[in-house]
Amino acid sequence: MRQSFRYRRLGSSIALLCVLSTWMMSNASANDVVQTTFQPQDNGQALVNPGMGWTLHFYSNVIENYGSKLEPSDTLDDWPGLSTIYLRVPWSFLEPKEGQFNWSLFDTPTQRWATKGKKIAIRVSCCESWWRYATPKWVQDAGAKGVEFEFGKGPRAGGPLWEPDYLDPVFLEKLDHFLAALSRHYDGNPNVAFIDIGSFGMWGEGHTGFSSQLTQAQTFIAVKKHIDLYRKHFQRTLLCVSDDVAGATRPGRHFPETDYAISKGVTLRDDSILVQPPPNSWYHAEMAQEFWPRWPVIIEHEHYGSSKARKAWSGDLLLKSVEDYHASYMSIHWWPREELKENRETIDRINRRLGYRLQLRSITWPAMIVPSRPFTVETSWANAGVAPCYCGGCWALTLKDQKDGIAAVLVDEGFDVRNLKVGAPGQAPVEKLHSRFTVAYRHVGPLGAHSPPMKAGRYSLFVSVGAVDGTPQIALPMAGDDGQRRYRVGTVEVGDSSR
Repeated sequence: MRQSFRYRRLGSSIALLCVLSTWMMSNASANDVVQTTFQPQDNGQALVNPGMGWTLHFYSNVIENYGSKLEPSDTLDDWPGLSTIYLRVPWSFLEPKEGQFNWSLFDTPTQRWATKGKKIAIRVSCCESWWRYATPKWVQDAGAKGVEFEFGKGPRAGGPLWEPDYLDPVFLEKLDHFLAALSRHYDGNPNVAFIDIGSFGMWGEGHTGFSSQLTQAQTFIAVKKHIDLYRKHFQRTLLCVSDDVAGATRPGRHFPETDYAISKGVTLRDDSILVQPPPNSWYHAEMAQEFWPRWPVIIEHEHYGSSKARKAWSGDLLLKSVEDYHASYMSIHWWPREELKENRETIDRINRRLGYRLQLRSITWPAMIVPSRPFTVETSWANAGVAPCYCGGCWALTLKDQKDGIAAVLVDEGFDVRNLKVGAPGQAPVEKLHSRFTVAYRHVGPLGAHSPPMKAGRYSLFVSVGAVDGTPQIALPMAGDDGQRRYRVGTVEVGDSSR
């Protein structure tokens, strides 16, 4: 009897083990047991991404500066992080005669760099320190009023230069027509990153102290008018306004001019970086705090050679300006290869902070998945840059077969990477996500069960960030790029759903 009892107890134990084994195998196939974890390392590479990067001054008011030494075939591919070609010219260069436009001046460099996935940015000025007819002569001949002046000394009858009355009705009518033509060409154009409101002030920067010397009250009225005029014509492209419309050296966070810009969805540009030696290396980082949480902030350093001559240049300070402004764009304001050669270390340091830098810190997934059965992937993300990823995006998981064919694309629409917070260097907050996916989801209908074909076997696993349909759009600082901004993180076994 005892022996029989022992056998019965042993049989019960074996049965229990069989049930437990079956349960474990079942759950293993349901992807709750064996997990794979991968922790990518930031490879330190410069990233070219939407809404951020270095901007080359191809035309810097004078069209010979600073792209004229580049051959037509030279797209400056050796500058790490170059994303935008900046085209800043007087109005008269684009509309030399009323209604006749020289768009080739912009379209030529646009097409040169568009083939490399780069964009342009635009400023059109109406007053220059070296050319009387920044506003076309035909506008002046039509009766537009303005002020003759001597640069740096102010108004003088018979002075060599001319600045328009920025509220003169004839000037505004002609400018309105020009902006309408400019917008037909460039508003909503995918090749355009941003457009400056450049029709007010010296060099389009909002200064009148060198010329007509408007009061701040007069400036505010004119700035509002010009913001409204640009907003009328440009509703699909990012607009920016110079910080100097509020006064070049006035400290503070809120000003009527820039608060009005905010109310119209216009971001900030500061062209004062390293113009003067410390402690006056810049003035409006506090002002920028109202802008950067909403839109990309653009900063421009002084002409590199001039900054060095004034002993104002400092690589450490240039990086600090990116930090203080939470800048998304930084200029290349000199002969580009000279600046690159002498500042490569600074440029590399800035590239690790400029704009946004989305890092996949870790990813954990089941070693095996089964078609039509849900599984969970855990990821940790951080933004190691100084600014949000304004364009936003979702992360996606892509499975590729042994022939590099895309077998499945799975998108987590539940989290927008724009919501990743920024922090001090090395202190970016980490966001942990639990994403639920299913491959080859089975549909049951009146004709039976149907599921997309998914062969059992081993697949390569890729991570990307981009559109809700899984199209990759954002470069990540990690190895394994497939050439389409998908990054290989490992492999996964797909089981046989018929078992």
